[in-house]
Amino acid sequence: MPGGRLTQQERQQIALGLADGLAYAEIARRLDRPTSTITREVMRNGGPTAYRADLAHRATERRAHRRKHALPRERRALAQGHGRDDDAVREYEEAFTTLFMQQGVPKMMARVLTCLFITDAGSLTASELVQHLQVSPASVSKAIAFLETQGLIRRERRDDGRRERYVVDDDVWYQSTIASAGGIAQVAETARQGVNVLGAGSPAATRLENIARFSDFISESILRAAEQAREVLHTKPEASPDGTAEPRG
Repeated sequence: MPGGRLTQQERQQIALGLADGLAYAEIARRLDRPTSTITREVMRNGGPTAYRADLAHRATERRAHRRKHALPRERRALAQGHGRDDDAVREYEEAFTTLFMQQGVPKMMARVLTCLFITDAGSLTASELVQHLQVSPASVSKAIAFLETQGLIRRERRDDGRRERYVVDDDVWYQSTIASAGGIAQVAETARQGVNVLGAGSPAATRLENIARFSDFISESILRAAEQAREVLHTKPEASPDGTAEPRG
């Protein structure tokens, strides 16, 4: 499988594949590239509906030029020890960030959330995030505010009580799931209100009633599953005979 930067011809093939409605995996297969490479390329350059090969190629050249001529800045690694490969960690960080972006999380918010997930402590200060991501404090502050509203992180004061740390702990993902289920339940409630407004038995009202029943079922199922599986978030994996981690049953 080839490595290195995408060529302009490959970017043109990506654009043609997107225009034909091909999945990222299929485009990657045709180019003999990892799917993650195609996904990052597209998401970094406008997304599947706005991607243009020529603009993407020029943007990549500009980024490379800026990196070449920029003053060196220290970037603190978030994941150290445990025999980790720094390049593999960086690749994984980018892939995880891209996944969040595909699911609708804005780029900077996705970068901050990924940083918190992959650090062993599960918490970072604003200055640590700024240093690692090499962005402005204002960008980090905006991302933190967004993630808080989504219930994905929380703030803590540690050490001397003056420095805030931003935390993702075991229950954060549970609380976020509960909030998501609550949002779906609100869709059900609002859809059901429309039944009376549009007239019971009308095609529109029937559609809304079906949406409400479906949303009720999904919301209740998520809540039930989250409660049943909550302890998984607090379970430490056991080592299997071959040295890999396995969840406790």
